[in-house]
Amino acid sequence: MKKKLFADLLSSIEEAGKIRRGTMRPSRVFVSIDHRIQSIREAAGLSQSQLARLLNVSVRTLQNWEQARRAPSGAAKALISILESEPKLVLKALHQASTTRGRHISRV
Repeated sequence: MKKKLFADLLSSIEEAGKIRRGTMRPSRVFVSIDHRIQSIREAAGLSQSQLARLLNVSVRTLQNWEQARRAPSGAAKALISILESEPKLVLKALHQASTTRGRHISRV
């Protein structure tokens, strides 16, 4: 390994140690909802089929998200994040939108 690459690697390892010990803050933090989708759905009182309908995805897609085989992206990910913090608001808004489109979600 070249000396420059080794020095960069060593520096990264030392930085990771400082972050882990709490003596240095990370430059950025990534927060993922992927592993919490099932608990978010259950807290909102929705079945898989109800949430899939609300998100306009197949039940199989939702199952893949819940089992961490796939991850939601874009609007679905944003909506799930909002559902986690404001479930009543999301359910009310989506219920209104679905009834105007001729679909009805029985949960709300």
